[in-house]
Amino acid sequence: MQKIGFEKTVEEIFQERADVLYRTGEALSNALQKLVFIGEILDSRTEALNTLAENEEPGTIKKLYAKINDEISRYNGAREYAKLRYRYLIITREAMGLRRHTWVEEIYRIPPKRKLLSITRE
Repeated sequence: MQKIGFEKTVEEIFQERADVLYRTGEALSNALQKLVFIGEILDSRTEALNTLAENEEPGTIKKLYAKINDEISRYNGAREYAKLRYRYLIITREAMGLRRHTWVEEIYRIPPKRKLLSITRE
């Protein structure tokens, strides 16, 4: 009887560990998806900026630069959040005795930080 209770407890512990690892990975995955979404917005706005005619009003160009820089700031903030989630995943894995993270590094790559644009056209 005692062995059955012990086995059940061990099974519950393993299940809880699996759930924690899943939730940590899911949080990182969601953070990276948000980062990709913001990056796509940035890319489309940067493309729009590049297609503007040289004779476009300077005010319009400045507004677009401001919007792009706002998105870059948002992107970099989301990137920092994703980096934090990545650290949590590594810490969780290490707490569970998992010491090799090669596949984690390959699957959950954090893209580089983006630099703010400076207005080059007047």
